[in-house]
Amino acid sequence: MKLNIAILPGDGIGPEIITQAKSVLNTIAQKFGHDFNYKEALVGAIAIEKTGNPLPDETIKICEETDAILFGAIGDPKYDNNPNAKVRPEDGLLKLRKTLELHTNVRPIKVYNSLLEKSPLKKDRIVGSDFIIYRELTGGIYFGEKKLSADGTVASDHCSYSIEEITKVSTLAFEAAQKRRKKLTLVDKANVLETSRLWRKVVKKMNEKYPDVEVNFLFVDNAAMQLILNPKQFDIILTENLFGDILSDESSVIVGSIGLLASASLGTKNALFEPIHGSFPEGAGKNIANPIGTILSAAMLLEHFNLSKEAALVNEAIQNAIETNKVTPDIFPNSTFGTTDVGKIICEYISKN
Repeated sequence: MKLNIAILPGDGIGPEIITQAKSVLNTIAQKFGHDFNYKEALVGAIAIEKTGNPLPDETIKICEETDAILFGAIGDPKYDNNPNAKVRPEDGLLKLRKTLELHTNVRPIKVYNSLLEKSPLKKDRIVGSDFIIYRELTGGIYFGEKKLSADGTVASDHCSYSIEEITKVSTLAFEAAQKRRKKLTLVDKANVLETSRLWRKVVKKMNEKYPDVEVNFLFVDNAAMQLILNPKQFDIILTENLFGDILSDESSVIVGSIGLLASASLGTKNALFEPIHGSFPEGAGKNIANPIGTILSAAMLLEHFNLSKEAALVNEAIQNAIETNKVTPDIFPNSTFGTTDVGKIICEYISKN
């Protein structure tokens, strides 16, 4: 198969982890006879520094003309610590999601048995945890009108959702539930928010089209607690933008490291794949960043194009690296393996198996 892939390394550790994911894709291409071509583009703080724009038009053009996007990380303390900054790196990612209509974010959460002791949660609570968060990505409070009073004392962020926006992400969530354990949990705040009440109305109506799927409802505060108390109860979690952002990061403690989590952002025409962690600027250039989340994102890219055998081999190689303790210090503090070492180990496994 021939694929044209846009590469957006971004900021901080982004370039380092993207390099390892590309190496894995190249190893897969060589082993299975595929043709993967890459085109790199700017986004985030590095794009602001070079062009004044966190998402240059050239980057958008490259993303629109390729089959998929592999994204590194975004963010810089220079902007994080400046509340008066007019342009921020994160603006680039938000605009990219909106421009490409990447309406659904998919975040798998699955524990590795060999890492059960690494989670701060009790082993008996997390063993067997395997669920996926479906987060709406282009609506809600992140994209609502933002206001600040003239005297700077009152601020507001508008939150709105349409039936169309809710239906898009819910359709993918229901379809995923049908292929798994046929259980879907809608997380909302319907006791307070009108937008949440619309979510419930739409999901209940859609359930009629998917009668084999059991639908449950949880308020977001309770859901946050249940993720820690009993994550095994979940199969598919469906939720809006803000709640999904928070809950998916919370879920990283279940697997032991946020560096192990991948994601896919899906639209009608485009698809973007990225780890869920940030840019970790203090670790940039030190060869300590965990590349597994990004490599798992590359595996999700392969699966998206029905290259299931290839994706399975990547996941097997990652499982082997974890089970043999050939991982970065965020998982095993005494590890002597760096970012490039882990990438090389995974590539070597793929080549030999």
